[in-house]
Amino acid sequence: MAVALLASTASARGDTSQGLVISLYPKGTVPSLGVPEIREQLAQAGGLMIRNVSEPTLEMFRPAAGSANGAAVIVAPGGGFVGLGYEAGGTVVAQALAKRGITAFVLKYRTVLSGDDPMVLPDVHMKEMDVIMTRAKSGFPVEVPLFSGEPHAIEDGARAMTLVRQRASEWGVDPKRVGFLGFSAGGYLAADLAIGDRTSRPDFVGLIYGGLRTPVPADASPAFIAAAADDEFQPDDAVLLYSAWRQAGAAAELHIYERGGHGFDLQPKGTTSDHWFDAFVWWMRSRGLMTPMNRVIDNDNRTTYHPTGHDRCCGDRALPRH
Repeated sequence: MAVALLASTASARGDTSQGLVISLYPKGTVPSLGVPEIREQLAQAGGLMIRNVSEPTLEMFRPAAGSANGAAVIVAPGGGFVGLGYEAGGTVVAQALAKRGITAFVLKYRTVLSGDDPMVLPDVHMKEMDVIMTRAKSGFPVEVPLFSGEPHAIEDGARAMTLVRQRASEWGVDPKRVGFLGFSAGGYLAADLAIGDRTSRPDFVGLIYGGLRTPVPADASPAFIAAAADDEFQPDDAVLLYSAWRQAGAAAELHIYERGGHGFDLQPKGTTSDHWFDAFVWWMRSRGLMTPMNRVIDNDNRTTYHPTGHDRCCGDRALPRH
């Protein structure tokens, strides 16, 4: 059971064509775990699993030439902050976003220290799993305490948001349309950023079988929330997240699928959870986040974005504001 929470259990495609990899920090500026990073192919993780991450990066996947719409999404894989299900909950999703005209980035955020055997979890995470499983049955505590690796992941997520906005002009991205899509542990991270520091808050978030984080401010990032009713680890968190967002007066949309379990990713399962990605894209489109916008470069080499044509979805009122 712990492995299923550690990363998505779905099988993913083997074609993980790499994009441009960008370091989040200058080398040597963040503390190291003191061991080499481990990259291994695991069926339980849906492909590539990365552990012992000390050097966080962004891997960029760009849309085909002429198809970019200016929106960007940073994808955070799941893994319990112990490992990263980098393929199923990362590169495969980023490639699917790029096919929809969205510039996508996979965030390889820092993890806690683990041993050589991927099936043997660190003691600290075993204790965290005990809390998760007890809570799944009892409903208490309402909110899971911070995971041991979560603070560093939050730092990396905030840094990633800042970096994408700083280099938006270079990458053909509208700095006011940068979102964050997280799975499982990555969903916790997405929620942390959505309610955190305004300077690094995403313009929108996707919380996919993630967990509750509070307090939620009224100006929290608009949230797309999706999970399955038969999630054995977090059966109630999608409802808790939606309720917290709505009670704060923040925008949110909720999708709870009858079946799908924890970790449905993009691999077809023959259940209605297979359609979460299309629903997420339609949600983005309804908020004016998908419509192409004109890039205007002024004499000072500054880039701004303006709506194309007369599409009513793309006025300033439809775009999330800081």
